[in-house]
Amino acid sequence: MAEHVRLAVRVEGVVQGVGFRPFIYGLAHRLGLSGHVGNDARGVFAEIEGTAHATEAFLVAVRTEAPPLSFVDTVRARPMDAAGTAGFSIVTSWAGGEVGTSVPADSATCEDCLTELADPSDRRYRYPFVNCTNCGPRFTIVRGVPYDRALTTMARFAMCADCAREYHNPGNRRFHAQPVCCPACGPRLRLVMGEREVHGDAVSSTVELLRAGAVVALKGLGGYHLAVDAGSESATAALRSRKHREDKPFAVMVPDLTSARRLCAVNEVAQRLLTGWRRPIVLLPRLRDAPIAPSLAPGNRQLGLMLPYTPLHHLLLADLAGPIVLTSANVSDEPIVHRDTDVFERLRGIADAVLCHDRAIHIRTDDSVVRPFRGREQVQRRSRGYVPEPVTVEQDFPRHVLGCGAELKNTFCLAKGGTAFLSQHIGDLENYETLRSYTDGIEHLRTLLDIDPVLVAHDLHPEYLSTKYARDLDDVELLGVQHHHAHIASCLVDNRERGPVLGVAFDGLGYGPDGSIWGGEFLLADLAGFRRVGHLAPVPMPGGTAAIKQPWRMAASYLDAGYASGPPATLDVVRRHEARWSDVVALARGAVNSPMTSSAGRLLDAISAILGVRDTVNYEGQAAIELEQYADPDESGVYRVDLRGDEPIVVSGVDLVRSCVDDLRAGVPRPVIAARVHNGMVDAITRTCVRLRDATGVEVVALSGGVFQNLLLLDRTVEALQSAGLRVLTHSRVPTNDGGISLGQVAVAGEHDRRYTR
Repeated sequence: MAEHVRLAVRVEGVVQGVGFRPFIYGLAHRLGLSGHVGNDARGVFAEIEGTAHATEAFLVAVRTEAPPLSFVDTVRARPMDAAGTAGFSIVTSWAGGEVGTSVPADSATCEDCLTELADPSDRRYRYPFVNCTNCGPRFTIVRGVPYDRALTTMARFAMCADCAREYHNPGNRRFHAQPVCCPACGPRLRLVMGEREVHGDAVSSTVELLRAGAVVALKGLGGYHLAVDAGSESATAALRSRKHREDKPFAVMVPDLTSARRLCAVNEVAQRLLTGWRRPIVLLPRLRDAPIAPSLAPGNRQLGLMLPYTPLHHLLLADLAGPIVLTSANVSDEPIVHRDTDVFERLRGIADAVLCHDRAIHIRTDDSVVRPFRGREQVQRRSRGYVPEPVTVEQDFPRHVLGCGAELKNTFCLAKGGTAFLSQHIGDLENYETLRSYTDGIEHLRTLLDIDPVLVAHDLHPEYLSTKYARDLDDVELLGVQHHHAHIASCLVDNRERGPVLGVAFDGLGYGPDGSIWGGEFLLADLAGFRRVGHLAPVPMPGGTAAIKQPWRMAASYLDAGYASGPPATLDVVRRHEARWSDVVALARGAVNSPMTSSAGRLLDAISAILGVRDTVNYEGQAAIELEQYADPDESGVYRVDLRGDEPIVVSGVDLVRSCVDDLRAGVPRPVIAARVHNGMVDAITRTCVRLRDATGVEVVALSGGVFQNLLLLDRTVEALQSAGLRVLTHSRVPTNDGGISLGQVAVAGEHDRRYTR
């Protein structure tokens, strides 16, 4: 008889709330092992006893056969004295000790639960809260760790006898599924119109309202959404008007893949993203004859599509048999509504009805946004379904770190050990509600992860609310990280590289160490530091932030810089703003309230205004976004710009403007001009990087910053750089926009710690 050995095993990572203990239980029984398994603050602990061959097979299977929603970071085992015990059990969780586990992300409803949802003979037939170990709410309902029902917002719902039997049965897929419930013991729906509750089937009544053109607020996993029939122009227009969202595209939820293919081109990668357990909004090429309301995504060649991810969504979409607009329930620039006590007050005058329920959302979390790019996923907004999944880094952090993020598209990041935890999308820190969401979110995630930052990294901009938050903290060490260095650092971490790289950081704005507004930068960078080796030639930003909201001001600045005797008076942009043109030009020439900027985003704004695409904006980045959509994708002509100097190389954005004006006056179609502008920027980036490679010997380029959300620019830049023999890093796991800044900040801070605090 083979000698028995006993091992104490510890598994850390995303291993709670994903069926890990039931998995261990079943694995131990399959291999004939005795012992026990349980949760604690650090993850999953187990003791296993059996033959050496069986225990070795167990340790391999823990990694190779782990549940699909889990993320195994480490598996450690140490020998113990054999006890000769029989049987294997799940023991009571222990809440003490330092937290070393990560709470799982929310997961879309699995196929097994959908089968029950549609089965008239099942006790959970059409029950909108069906879930199991493999799916359902997680991060949004968690109040503490370890992840057990008592520390979630399901604690108030006592399990009925049937659910309790499932919960305690090792052979059932709801074995230790914390949100388990049924119609007899779980949450309930309510449909409210005005001051009265609508009686009867809430789902059927909601479908009738949507068909009639109503705006309905729906409670989702991470907050409320506003929904209308996506085929109704009147309903979509009403939603725009009430929400004060004039132009920004809405997302669409479709019942299934067949419906998705009626609206967009869906390739293999897109299909995987749409149907995966994360269920983000997926940005896809829109079909010309897509049967949707014209005002849903005006002037945009893409649509944001998503498939149902809660049982309630599945019920609504199946009964409606058509797509719905599904957008965050808020007034523009405010965070998504997630508390039942707020929904009726904050959405008064916006929603005609509210479909709510009594399972509380503990932490608000917006939908994530992704797109396929060159065969892989590229995250644009990282939130529901991804957070708080960890981002692994190449080296451990010596101390606990907080990265406070930027002002726009804010996220924060907490880090310890070999792991960084990027927060859910917070939004723009421009009002009290968003700032409160930011501060509450930091405290919540700090508690869940047991991270007590002693090193806090922040942006250099002194007026960012995230910077002010950092400077108000007590008993911490502060580290200012330049905005564009953080962009490139986040791209390095995203690609599991350390540099050095030639970093191309193009965005709207970032505070430069020289006090000017950077945004068209070429950096020789690694995690430790950077050198500015190139940039767009600076021009004034007349009126400061007013120039961001009114791109025609940037047009005036660039045209003034490009024409010593003044721009051609026949230009439409000059005529449209004739009454204020000379005043804005004078402001640009003065030193008051006209900071110098090298921003690539502001250059694209200027060209957008010159071509008559957008003079003023209703949301951040709108002028550049619409310029991309306006450009002729088949045009290959290039505007060539001058590159001056050696280090830094100065790239003349004015040359792009002059070429644009010349073609405009010659009668060249404006979409062709817009495409040539993009191609000219690609050419300038490529020639600059080739010159820098020759000067430095660095052959790797990292592309980051919000401007590279522009798919036309990004795709052609990658193609051109690769054709020039350069290796190119782009974002995938974290956003290229300011949503990735906080990760870059903690990466720089960690490298600072490793180098200078030993």
